[in-house]
Amino acid sequence: MTLRFGLIGLGMMGRHHARVAREVEGVELVAVADAMGDPHGVAGSLPLYDSVDALIEHGVDAVVVAVPTQFHEEVGLKLAAAGVHALIEKPVAHSLEAGTRLVEAFEAKDLVGAVGHIERFNPALVSLRKRLENGDLGEVYQIHTRRQGPFPARIADVGVMKDLGSHDVDLTAWLARSDYTQVAAQTAFRSGRAHEDMVSISAKLANGIITDHVVNWLTPFKERLTLVTGERGSFIADTLTADLTFYENGTHTTEWEAVTSFRGVSEGTVTRFQLEKREPLKAEHEAFRDRILGTATEIVTLREGLQVLRVCEAALESAQTGATVAIAG
Repeated sequence: MTLRFGLIGLGMMGRHHARVAREVEGVELVAVADAMGDPHGVAGSLPLYDSVDALIEHGVDAVVVAVPTQFHEEVGLKLAAAGVHALIEKPVAHSLEAGTRLVEAFEAKDLVGAVGHIERFNPALVSLRKRLENGDLGEVYQIHTRRQGPFPARIADVGVMKDLGSHDVDLTAWLARSDYTQVAAQTAFRSGRAHEDMVSISAKLANGIITDHVVNWLTPFKERLTLVTGERGSFIADTLTADLTFYENGTHTTEWEAVTSFRGVSEGTVTRFQLEKREPLKAEHEAFRDRILGTATEIVTLREGLQVLRVCEAALESAQTGATVAIAG
């Protein structure tokens, strides 16, 4: 069976979705839409519409939604009403209320609704999760992420917390298999926009793991790191290069009294894993396709995306009030 895919939103992310949809087996990209036209020329010979209504009218089984966040709810609700599956770029919606309405609409129709938290498909993080599940690190103590770089011109309607920070919130809960229970945060507004461009977060998960995130659009280099520390050492995943490295705790002892008096760990073997590096966006599309066809593949559900948004909102509330915010399950 070949699924008829549509795409709405032909900006920076939309052009990548268009390319990948053309590469995925069992999927045919049949039409695209954007009220602002086709700035990157991705339509080719396909019909180009100016609304989701026209896309639905054309006849599609599923639609990738890559419009600005403020339009996610409007577009998503129309797709749900028409019985069309959707892969919606992150964050799931502009507000918790809007996200809740999307979740309820898709679940009521038993449709596949997914959120584009693409880091779950990064080879380094996929491998890391399997190794954590296998017990390679023993008990996990802490997850730390750094996601920073220059301001991307593609972003207009959300701050760095929901645009970039949402990735770290999702991947951390996914790696740890545990939800956030509390969060404290600080934000900064340095670029003259209405939204924050820097955030620092300290949080705790339900299983006791502590986590912190450094996220900004103010760094003149791009960094995407996830560091997981546990009783046997530390993993570092670089999701820019899809590399995974394990720093094992040392097993040798020392006779130097000044050092042995400190009950900590020592440096041991460093292992860099050789991984199959498949494109995360293509893996995400394939998982979305397979879930529509009835296979229980790994996707980020709308309900999971809503929980990520809940943590993001709690972080922004904490930054505004100066208080640690508890997060409801």
